[in-house]
Amino acid sequence: MSCYKYHVFFCTNQREDGAACCARFDAQAMRDHAKKRSKELGIAGPGKVRINSAGCLDRCAEGPVLVVYPEGTWYSYLDQSDIDEIIDEHLVHGRPVDRLKI
Repeated sequence: MSCYKYHVFFCTNQREDGAACCARFDAQAMRDHAKKRSKELGIAGPGKVRINSAGCLDRCAEGPVLVVYPEGTWYSYLDQSDIDEIIDEHLVHGRPVDRLKI
């Protein structure tokens, strides 16, 4: 049994060679926003939601990306409103956001 209902991994990888990477899209700030918002909503913690940074998730061409487990639902996003929609729909109500899935 998982310690969390949902475990969210944000790719925050930075490529120094100029290749496509999630860090170029402010991925760390988006991850920080998700972590803060999940705490504000009271959905963070054991048995609930955990937001983590990840190294390269190897989907650079589709980035920025995050993945929600246990389902293994992959998302790409553009801004905080997309992150808020993923939180509100998927993490709070259990409804994946089809328009952001990859």
